[in-house]
Amino acid sequence: MTKVAVVTGGGSGIGRAAAIALAREGYDVVVVGRRLDRLEESVSLAGQENLRLIAVPADVGDLASVQSVFAGVKAQFGRLDVLFNNAGTTAPAIPMEDLSIEQWNRVVETNLTGAFLCTQQAFKLMKSQDPRGGRIINNGSISAHAPRPNSAPYTATKHAMTGLTKSTSLDGRPYDIACGQIDIGNAATDLTEPMNVGVPQASGAIEVEPRIDVEHVARAVVFMASLPLDANVQFVTVMATKMPFIGRG
Repeated sequence: MTKVAVVTGGGSGIGRAAAIALAREGYDVVVVGRRLDRLEESVSLAGQENLRLIAVPADVGDLASVQSVFAGVKAQFGRLDVLFNNAGTTAPAIPMEDLSIEQWNRVVETNLTGAFLCTQQAFKLMKSQDPRGGRIINNGSISAHAPRPNSAPYTATKHAMTGLTKSTSLDGRPYDIACGQIDIGNAATDLTEPMNVGVPQASGAIEVEPRIDVEHVARAVVFMASLPLDANVQFVTVMATKMPFIGRG
């Protein structure tokens, strides 16, 4: 039986790499994101390896949009084995007091509410399918542990993601739904491109930071997904060895 995965934020970066890596392992993968053109780029890249991704444009922060995604998964496949809650955004790196409520809400709606809404819909499907159960993997980020300067919205949502991961693990336990979190530090994506020229540090200095190939992150997601449901990677950190995280500040 072919396994089915949903990857949010699948139109770029970590989501794209993880989706293609899961497809290499034989998953039918639904990639979700706001921009259809970026999703279609992921589909095209997968096609170069004779892999198939299915692009579904949606806003994870909108309940009706999320419900439509999972209704489509149920109609097409009848089940869901893996959900990778990866979609995320950030606010401008400006002083906290200068952030608008709209900037704050946008980050919370995507990073936290989006993960919650997708988890809700995944629970409904995973609890009712036969065989029962499945796995949810949350993208936590190094910011689930320590902030960067001027990052309150992003850091707050990533700390909250840890709480959501723990609650999902507990509430999913009776239904064979496992949940784990991958905390990623400096994967080489468009989002981290500024690290090549220098980013602010807690000391006020601007420093170049090392990055790692995003494929290392994708392999870790595949490993988490590959475990039987009686085993779980609860938390794992994948980071550039020399990034200034341990001892940050």
